Amino acid sequence: MLVAFSVAPSGGPSQSGDPDGASLHDAVAAAVEVVRSSGLPNSTDAMFTTIEGSWDEVFDVVRRATEAIQAYGPRVSLVLKADIRGDRTGELEGKVERLEAALARRDDQPGA
Repeated sequence: MLVAFSVAPSGGPSQSGDPDGASLHDAVAAAVEVVRSSGLPNSTDAMFTTIEGSWDEVFDVVRRATEAIQAYGPRVSLVLKADIRGDRTGELEGKVERLEAALARRDDQPGA
């Protein structure tokens, strides 16, 4: 399965000294560190971190990443999106490769 998630502290000042909590990079770094140390395939972009593995593996990492965020504020916001498919692995890269191939085919079409 693939799970894309975003987790951030909310409801108070950040530990970085920012009184309105607007700078979240230290908190997000703590969560991403948990993900990267998990050993599971993952990717982080400007909005989400996506992780691939079994149900139990992925949600254990999401739980631990959320717990890491709790040190940065009294509340935590967690957004999840899952692609649950038991018949495939390697989809973190596979889905993007198929998309790029489809785009290349479109570029090769007359009138494109």
